[in-house]
Amino acid sequence: QVQLVESGGGLVQAGGSLRLSCAASGVIRSINVMGWYRQAPGKQRELVADIRSGGSTNYVDSVKGRFTISRDNAKGTVYLQMNSLKPEDTAVYYCNADITPLVVGRSLMYWGQGTQVTVSS
Repeated sequence: QVQLVESGGGLVQAGGSLRLSCAASGVIRSINVMGWYRQAPGKQRELVADIRSGGSTNYVDSVKGRFTISRDNAKGTVYLQMNSLKPEDTAVYYCNADITPLVVGRSLMYWGQGTQVTVSS
């Protein structure tokens, strides 16, 4: 009954920008941390950035200064603004959220379906 739906991926040239969006839907009591992971071919999935409900953020070193994570708590939506994109940013990006559904009473981890980001040189 709880789902994460993400959008905003695509193909851009190096130096360009994209903004990813991920919206949580369903009967939700609360949303704690929300974040973005990515997985490139042949590599492990890695945390790109996350954000707590109070607004504190974390970023992997490779994207600091280029990516910005934000959230709209009223909408249950998290965003990832990606600027100065590099070919090495190419990956499938997955939305992630720690959510407590109203009918469950305990937090569960949810994942979006993934969206492809391709950066050409």
